[in-house]
Amino acid sequence: MAQPFMKKDDDDEEADYSPFLGIEKGAVLQEARVFNDPQLDPRRCSQVITKLLYLLNQGETFTKTEATEVFFAVTKLFQSRDIGLRRMVYLMIKEISPSADEVIIVTSSLMKDMNSKTDMYRANAIRVLCRITDGTLLTQIERYLKQAIVDKNPVVASAALVSGIHLLQTNPEIVKRWSNEVQEAVQSRAALVQFHALAVLHQIRQNDRLAVSKLVTSLTRGSVRSPLAQCLLIRYTSQVIHESAGNSQTGERPFFDYLESCLRHKAEMVILEAARAITELNGVTSRELTPAITVLQLFLSSSKPVLRFAAVRTLNKVAMTHPMAVTNCNIDMESLISDQNRSIATLAITTLLKTGNESSVDRLMKQITNFMSDIADEFKIVVVEAIRSLCLKFPLKYRSLMNFLSNILREEGGFEYKKAIIDSIVILIRDIPEAKESGLLHLCEFIEDCEFTYLSTQILHFLGIEGPKTSDPSKYIRYIYNRVHLENATVRASAVSTLAKFGAMVESLKPRIFVLLRRCLFDSDDEVRDRATLYLNTLGCDDSEVETSASANEFLFGSLEVPLANLETSLKNYEPSDESFDINSVPKEIKSQPLAEKKAPGKKPTAGLAAPPSGPATTVDAYERLLSSIAEFSSFGKLFKSSAPVELTEAGTEYAVNVVKHIFDSHVLFQYNCTNTIPEVLLENVAVIVDSSDAEEFSEVASKPLRSLPYDSPGQTFVAFEKPDGVPAVGKFSNMLKFIVKEVDLPTGEAEEDGVEDEYQLEDLEVVAADYMLKVGVSNFRNAWESMGADFERVDEYGLGSRESLTEAMNAVIDLLGMQPCEGTEVVPSNSRSHSCLLSGVYIGNVKVLVRLSFGIDGQRDVAMKLAVRSEDESVSDAIHEIVASG
Repeated sequence: MAQPFMKKDDDDEEADYSPFLGIEKGAVLQEARVFNDPQLDPRRCSQVITKLLYLLNQGETFTKTEATEVFFAVTKLFQSRDIGLRRMVYLMIKEISPSADEVIIVTSSLMKDMNSKTDMYRANAIRVLCRITDGTLLTQIERYLKQAIVDKNPVVASAALVSGIHLLQTNPEIVKRWSNEVQEAVQSRAALVQFHALAVLHQIRQNDRLAVSKLVTSLTRGSVRSPLAQCLLIRYTSQVIHESAGNSQTGERPFFDYLESCLRHKAEMVILEAARAITELNGVTSRELTPAITVLQLFLSSSKPVLRFAAVRTLNKVAMTHPMAVTNCNIDMESLISDQNRSIATLAITTLLKTGNESSVDRLMKQITNFMSDIADEFKIVVVEAIRSLCLKFPLKYRSLMNFLSNILREEGGFEYKKAIIDSIVILIRDIPEAKESGLLHLCEFIEDCEFTYLSTQILHFLGIEGPKTSDPSKYIRYIYNRVHLENATVRASAVSTLAKFGAMVESLKPRIFVLLRRCLFDSDDEVRDRATLYLNTLGCDDSEVETSASANEFLFGSLEVPLANLETSLKNYEPSDESFDINSVPKEIKSQPLAEKKAPGKKPTAGLAAPPSGPATTVDAYERLLSSIAEFSSFGKLFKSSAPVELTEAGTEYAVNVVKHIFDSHVLFQYNCTNTIPEVLLENVAVIVDSSDAEEFSEVASKPLRSLPYDSPGQTFVAFEKPDGVPAVGKFSNMLKFIVKEVDLPTGEAEEDGVEDEYQLEDLEVVAADYMLKVGVSNFRNAWESMGADFERVDEYGLGSRESLTEAMNAVIDLLGMQPCEGTEVVPSNSRSHSCLLSGVYIGNVKVLVRLSFGIDGQRDVAMKLAVRSEDESVSDAIHEIVASG
């Protein structure tokens, strides 16, 4: 066998020695010849198998020939009576996974071992047989497996049950026939057997909710003795309670009483599992939480680190939803701040920050200051995020919390840690007006000695937005201009932009800003020089204190209306000519959708109806060129939006059809992309007959059938509808694919002259409100919101009913409106009870729209939402509210 890991002397840095150091596959395969010796050496053979297993587990691949040679050599080791070697043989056969024609070589030996008097042979043989054999052989040995499940030896019974768990993935019908034996094994006195039997029984019944409920009901009456099985049963009970949440309380109480009774179990793992299950129940009340919190509080003072960690981690999660319920544990958790295990200490700190009151903030800050230097960056980030939440909770304490953040910002740390601190300071500045001046100064001091270019540029950008709005903007100029002299080109360019923003916003500073910008004209980097030249010309460089024009302010502060990726593509495709580049020609969709059509190799698309050409142009451009080239649709005007392809057939059917919805001001055009997946037929005169009886505002005006649709060669057919101009009409459309089928002679590829008319029912298609909204992001939502003004703002509140989570509710509203989430607000923090989401888009008619969504969820999982809309058109703001109200 392999020697255990050994440590060298302390002088050699206590480097670990590995017995597998320098192992090569070729050398080990040579050593494997020892398996063929007439006189087997069990110890030597075990060492070679250990090396082979090591290579396999390190990702080393064996060729088919190598694997076969090793497999046949290993099978010869069955003649040895050494128990240790036999167990290594079992492991090797499992890992090498012999092919079906090789399995038969060892089947007889394994079946012999399965009926051996040596229990160790029986257990391992069962595991190996179930791993390497197919369903045919399993039916032959099923009788032995059933006997093994109820075997008196727990090792054999557990081996059979664990094999059953694995077989459920490949041969579930066989395992389902073992229900009686597994039911008997659940009553076993052996802890592991009961645990494995319960797992198998639940997996057999998991798709039958009533059967699982009956299983839980029968077992919660006290027949489970194994602590491991008890933990499993608690999880299944929680699952049943969760699934029956809609039922009356009387239906849940017996199960909840069982969870509560488990808090008095003698096994610590069962107590923890029960406490965790109770705290995670939907709609749990403070009274129901109390016994679980009390038990977890006792574990906080346990001598076992694992119990302290489990308890404080569970309390940390509870503190997110029920902070008041955890306050009784605060004294115990304060003692854990100095715990030797830093994970425990971090969880204790963050929990205290969530549950502490305003009077305890200063005391906590003193304790955390000594604690921060001893933990890794990943734990520090958790603490920083908790401090940010605390400051937003108690804004009057911003001074001490802001000072703490600025102090740790000066200490050593990695990029992610520093970024978390800066993000926290920025959020506090935005949400607590009193903190702005001190927060900006802390950021200015940080960039004086910042080693991260990204953070420096982000801070400079933020200074350019918030600095000019302070009482004394001039005090920040020194810090910004220092960056022009002391930093790399990227930071210098960012500093130039920030200086220009101060000049545009603060008229009294403009002359001095001009002096500084002129100095930047001599910089060694062309980007810095170009920016300085641009801003001097934009702001007017005649030193006069003339107010900066609205267009200059819009240029410097306005948000970019088009996605950067689309702008970059359009600029690359722009060819210099007499006409200047028009930014209005850049597509505004946030990302291009693929055409979802495949082109068969070696085949040309149908003439006149080809898919848009591939190339660097965006999908919108490709669609627009395609549609404008078709005479029937060329008069529809400018294409506003093209949707993602919507599948109208299931995968694997005879004909694959998806549809793209093209939205114009007064028309909606359906492009049906069709593919014939049957080699023996040719389709001709392919058309989609659309029934618009459920879409009253639409009337069909044109269609274009597809002349021919050969095998595996995509083609398109179109149907156009007219709708009221500029109105976001919605409706449902039924679709029927009609065509003539002609049989094809495969050897010659020629189709018969006569065909048969046929039709194929497609899925229904809906035009929804989101189809009239383009996903267009803004680079700075706050500035865009303020510049939009409150003239056409509409605010209202809505009840969204019972939801699984805030994430589900938010995604439903985003999908309903079809808008683009901004600034990462589409991510809801775990266990959060409230959240705000920012959305932007362009409504049909090219009307910009901005939306603020504020969500809240109560203990009964009911979600309330406040919707604030600003747009350039009063009717559009009203329309957004109508969409939500009717959705």
